[in-house]
Amino acid sequence: MPFVTVNNARLWYDAAGEGEPILLHHGYTACRDNWQPVGRILEHKYNVVIMECRGCGESEHTEDGYHLDQFAEDAIALMRELGHEKFTFVGHSMGGGIGMTIAIKHPQVLNKLVLVGSVGAKGLVGQSFRTNVEERLVARKAGDKAFFMREQRDGFFRAEVQTEAWFERRVHHMMNVVSDGHLIGAMDSMQSMDYRDALAEVRTPTLVIAGGVDPLMTTNIEDFQRLPNAALHIFSRAAHEIGIHETEGTAKVIDAFMQHGPLNAGTLKTPPSSRA
Repeated sequence: MPFVTVNNARLWYDAAGEGEPILLHHGYTACRDNWQPVGRILEHKYNVVIMECRGCGESEHTEDGYHLDQFAEDAIALMRELGHEKFTFVGHSMGGGIGMTIAIKHPQVLNKLVLVGSVGAKGLVGQSFRTNVEERLVARKAGDKAFFMREQRDGFFRAEVQTEAWFERRVHHMMNVVSDGHLIGAMDSMQSMDYRDALAEVRTPTLVIAGGVDPLMTTNIEDFQRLPNAALHIFSRAAHEIGIHETEGTAKVIDAFMQHGPLNAGTLKTPPSSRA
């Protein structure tokens, strides 16, 4: 698989297909696994790039740079290395926070933006998430596989896609691959972010995809309401891993958005030529 070095980090990526460029970015502590099933469908119509951010997957464990601004700059630099000055960014969970960062601070590089089960614009509020990360660090040091397996099985309800192989890969990644720097730095960055006011100024055509069983659904709807040029899609039988729970549906919704832009009650009142 190919690598590219940008901003002093060696990053893993894969590119396939021809057409309009789309970058798929995973979430916190995740990797290519979260997007490959969707990517395989979209690559029949688009130039699909999947990347792993610093500290995850096969990308380099750098000494620093584990925050949303750096992740955003890495994504932009990677796409530029591949010859894409503008592209559509699709981000899951923390990847959605990276997408917001790009839309707010680097809007000139975006054609469209897709936020999938995204961290909220208000950031991660409260102590519970930090406590969980501290527990993960202790469990990693102790080699406590049962701790991570319990986490992965919590909320299990889609046996056809949440297979034993899926659980094993996720647990292996959490225990042996993700860097401590990513675990701590990315958490700090998401806890300190607050894009609530800035979202109202984002003009990039945006699609918000939420899972009806995801605790972030209400937050995702609130962010959709803040965005002035956005559409919303909710999968009733998806939890946080939307692209895994609803692979074909996610690809279909992204494809429709790429073709038609953000359809909502407001845009239906405007001429088709001015929607995207």
